[in-house]
Amino acid sequence: MTGQKVKVNSQCVTVMDTTLRDGEQTSGVAFSDTEKVSVARILLEDVGVDRIEVASARVSEGEYQGAKKILTWANARGFGHRVEILGFVDGDISLNWIKNAGGKVINLLCKGSFKHVTQQLRKTPEQHLDDIRGVIAKAGEMGIEVNVYLEDWSNGMRHSRDYVHFMVSSLQKENIKRIMLPDTLGILDPDETYDYCKEMIETYPDVVFDFHAHNDYDLAIANVFHAIKAGIRCVHTTVNGLGERAGNAPLSSVVATVKDHLKMQTNVKEEMLNRISRVVESFSGIRIPTNKPLIGEFVFTQCSGIHADGDNKNNLYFNELLPERFGRIRKYALGKTSGKANIKKNLEDIGIELDPASLKKVTDRIIELGDRKENVTTEDLPYIVADVLSTQSVEEKIHIKNYSITHAMGLRPVATLSIQIGDDQFEAHDAGDGQYDAFMRALRKIYKKLGKPLPQLIDYTVTIPPGGRTDALVETVITWQNGREFKTRGLDPDQTAAAIKATVKMLNIVENDYASQNA
Repeated sequence: MTGQKVKVNSQCVTVMDTTLRDGEQTSGVAFSDTEKVSVARILLEDVGVDRIEVASARVSEGEYQGAKKILTWANARGFGHRVEILGFVDGDISLNWIKNAGGKVINLLCKGSFKHVTQQLRKTPEQHLDDIRGVIAKAGEMGIEVNVYLEDWSNGMRHSRDYVHFMVSSLQKENIKRIMLPDTLGILDPDETYDYCKEMIETYPDVVFDFHAHNDYDLAIANVFHAIKAGIRCVHTTVNGLGERAGNAPLSSVVATVKDHLKMQTNVKEEMLNRISRVVESFSGIRIPTNKPLIGEFVFTQCSGIHADGDNKNNLYFNELLPERFGRIRKYALGKTSGKANIKKNLEDIGIELDPASLKKVTDRIIELGDRKENVTTEDLPYIVADVLSTQSVEEKIHIKNYSITHAMGLRPVATLSIQIGDDQFEAHDAGDGQYDAFMRALRKIYKKLGKPLPQLIDYTVTIPPGGRTDALVETVITWQNGREFKTRGLDPDQTAAAIKATVKMLNIVENDYASQNA
């Protein structure tokens, strides 16, 4: 390769994240310009990935404007050469698109299998190579660096190996920085990945290769692992595994696998992975499965009472994936598999101590609720304790006296609210973008007058039982942030009413915290 030699550290794996290009090809995902700049900034500045791919040339005016805004930001901060755009073998059309957007790097999409070049392009390998050389020459004149994607390389290695070698042996003489080996259709297994990558590296020792996995058989992480074992030193990822069909290799899983199983390093800051995952979840609208490794809501939650007991006895159920590495904490679930150790840990977190007999009564009640498939949170515990032990440990200081919410077509919803705090009653009226939003705006008016802050709402989920009944109970779970993160739950046939019930629980939790702090 006659381009500037890329330095490869044998003990460090670099990461090219393509959330903003390949990830946005997830069905139903379209990031706004502001969202794209935010994700790019967090990935490069906070998370520390080495490169990002942010767009495909010529796709749309929106794609162009988004890429331009990212590159304006990146070039001003010296990140321009770490921002890449997918381009096509189309003379100077893609190059001009990239140049005008402020880009400095093209990832040139070439054909990596004989079937693709002959049936899609209807060209001979020699013709395709000549076209590629033309783009590379123009890129050099324009000062744009070139990387090459060998699209469908995995099928090429399976069915047209001679064609792949023809391409790589020819391209290694060109002014390109790296050749990227994509498993475009996600067909490879780990053994094939290792063998094919090893063949490329041993045959072309002076070429710098990337590996790009897809997850169609749920083997993306395994294939990344074996590509690195074979000698690959740069892999492609997306945040939360977004991407076409079954998606790509998730950034968080790749980083943890490289460190813990391959005993190698990346430049990624592990403690920032949870943050970027939540940001992309919010922007994409694609919910993270609760059991998604490293970033799922429940992956650092122990359900079994035996596990909680073991954790009390020298952390017997810990592994290397300590939640603190990823900016998270370990939790102990409350439900039918809870034992006294689980419940004791949760009670300790909220400052409640019980004697053994009382702890057994509370444990029995939580198991009973779990058998009925009721969701029990830490915030429910004081109420359960009060109910089981007939104590007054939970004082409901705030009550909704009345509320009225109206919604007419073409008009913003309006809420009138009356609440009682202790012996005092307060009223407020406001409009919002939805019925619950109007309610919350009226509530904030009251709290603003009182000079009391309200927690920030950071997540809002609604669960409706299957079956399609219009009178089904709706469960609304709201996550709040107030120095700590906590959840409240409301249940009602009306979604807004369920949300209001969850909000009243939040108000009482905050009010009790406020009272205890000022006692």
